[in-house]
Amino acid sequence: QVQLVESGGGLVQAGGSLRLSCAASGSIFRFNAMGWYRQAPGKQRELVASITSGSSTNYADSVKGRFTISRDNAKNSVYLQMNSLKPEDTAVYYCNVRHLLGDYANYWGQGTQVTVSS
Repeated sequence: QVQLVESGGGLVQAGGSLRLSCAASGSIFRFNAMGWYRQAPGKQRELVASITSGSSTNYADSVKGRFTISRDNAKNSVYLQMNSLKPEDTAVYYCNVRHLLGDYANYWGQGTQVTVSS
């Protein structure tokens, strides 16, 4: 079992920055992807950014050039630096870990609220 603990959400004005952190513990398969998803009220959960254990990254078009995902494999942690935040970035942000081989398990954090005021 894998547990994910997120931190770093909050309220920020448009144009500001926030950094989300997620620490994973438990049995994490070596080949994995760690990422961030978000869900705004009345909308489906969507991928924001992901990074594999080989450091390949993927970003939603809406955040390219503003958000940066990174990871620390020694700490089993993933981070999301969010700059130039917009009101439309307001959502609950969820940390995710996916095993890319083996059991292909998929784990979620409890979510952290990000609110961007105009």
